[in-house]
Amino acid sequence: MEIYSRRDRSMKAWFASGDPWVWLQAGAIGISITAVLGVLLLIAVQGLSHFWPHPVERIEYLEGENVTKVFGMLVERDQISRQQYLESSGITSDLPEGVDIVTRRLIKTANRRSNPPDFRWVFEHRIQHTSEPPDVLVLERLEWGNAYGTPQALSVNGRFTEAITGERLMVALAQELRHIEALRQQIETLQREQIQPLLLKQERLRENLRATDSADLSRTGVQEQLVEVQRAYQAFNLQITNLEREIAQERLALQDPQGRVQYEPLSGIIRAWQPNQFSTLDKVLHFAGNLLGFVLDDPREANTEGGVFPAIFGTVLMVLIMALIVTPFGVIAAIYLHEYAHQGVLVKTVRVAVNNLAGVPSIVYGVFGLGFFVYFLGGSIDALFFQDALPAPTFGTPGLIWASLTLALLTVPIVIVSTEEGLSRIPRNLREGSMALGATKAETLFKVILPMASPAILTGVILAVSRAAGEVAPLMLVGVVKLAPTLAIDGNFPYLHLERKFMHLGFHIYDVGFQSPNVEAARPLVYATALLLITIIVGLNLTAISLRNRLERYYRGLGA
Repeated sequence: MEIYSRRDRSMKAWFASGDPWVWLQAGAIGISITAVLGVLLLIAVQGLSHFWPHPVERIEYLEGENVTKVFGMLVERDQISRQQYLESSGITSDLPEGVDIVTRRLIKTANRRSNPPDFRWVFEHRIQHTSEPPDVLVLERLEWGNAYGTPQALSVNGRFTEAITGERLMVALAQELRHIEALRQQIETLQREQIQPLLLKQERLRENLRATDSADLSRTGVQEQLVEVQRAYQAFNLQITNLEREIAQERLALQDPQGRVQYEPLSGIIRAWQPNQFSTLDKVLHFAGNLLGFVLDDPREANTEGGVFPAIFGTVLMVLIMALIVTPFGVIAAIYLHEYAHQGVLVKTVRVAVNNLAGVPSIVYGVFGLGFFVYFLGGSIDALFFQDALPAPTFGTPGLIWASLTLALLTVPIVIVSTEEGLSRIPRNLREGSMALGATKAETLFKVILPMASPAILTGVILAVSRAAGEVAPLMLVGVVKLAPTLAIDGNFPYLHLERKFMHLGFHIYDVGFQSPNVEAARPLVYATALLLITIIVGLNLTAISLRNRLERYYRGLGA
């Protein structure tokens, strides 16, 4: 009994010392960190593996009573029960007795235009033969996804020749693709530098015509300018037509495993490679090229192919504009509440309201932004300054500026609370010492208080950026779109077009994950885009944290 009583007393003393709660807290933190790292690792592996060049197999398998031959890339291996297999296939004769687990493969067969679907499940016990032909070619196309096959012939100046085969064919194909890419760049340059400015000028001239009377003498000059613009537009459009005709004449003969030959126009091919011949270095270089293309290219095929550069650009630009808006308003409000306002019932009520605003669902801010910013404020701006463009709205429609203002309104309570906490930590004797030396209250505020509170202000901005970058619901109402035709910044005056719609990585993840017509092709892009969004948020936060730490070190001596 004495031993048990000593043990009880030691346990009570241990609990009374607080050590169990320290260990409990450490365990909870360890579990949380492990969970976060596990999620990040899952996202990274699932997303980055999409860009690694996997080998393409030639697979022969039974489909019913017939043998089907396809080129395929292994995407996933799965196991189902015998009952699930019988219910899904309806075939009982090909499965041996006693087999309770059936393994199946998800194969990306591509060739969606000629042999759909481009993803299919194949049961392993039905596979008769697999091989990895070294000459199988993978084509990345502008439309219809990838294509697999063995190259047979390449047209030169619009005519096929059998003299170019094997390695010579691949060299000639690479040269033709580089030439076509150069022609595409010429077309894009003409459209960006010539066609778009002409269209904008044409629209302004038409607005001037609508704004002038038929008896106005300047109307004739405007009409002459409009005719000149249309003539120039036709000339540049003819150049683009000739370039497109030059691109469209070359084709590649590609044979599938069934022996059928498909003629792929080189105008629709972006890249071509033979993954079964890749060395380790080739795979690494191809992986780096895929990652770079994902970051810098525009999306294609309902966002299931291509890159996400417009979404990256829109996300970063919106967050920067939001930060420029929310920081001064949040800091000014916090300074007034803490330094100037009488600390009475009204100020306490305002603080409670600010704290409650931080908990309002974000979609409510989106509804408010749509009603107040877009319809009321934007509609008023159109009525005052853009009457010639009506009824087509200019600012009275969702756009970048309204999305930034909505997210600024959503995150301003975070900046206010963080700034007030920083102001409250500044010792009172610093204020009194500054004013005792003859400084005014404004000089004390700008030269002593705000510099010392700058780390707390940056903390609020960091939290605001983190929340704003991941918001999706309000943006769906005030400016974000599935595919933006142009960026918000270009070479046309006023260069920064705040009224334009934009793409966002958060909405891109939602769209690809839940609205995509090709679920299997979109799944890895969801992970890759999520990883990219996390990387951007972490990068923005690390920049602000680095600046905050410098300021803390600089003013640490003054605070002491």
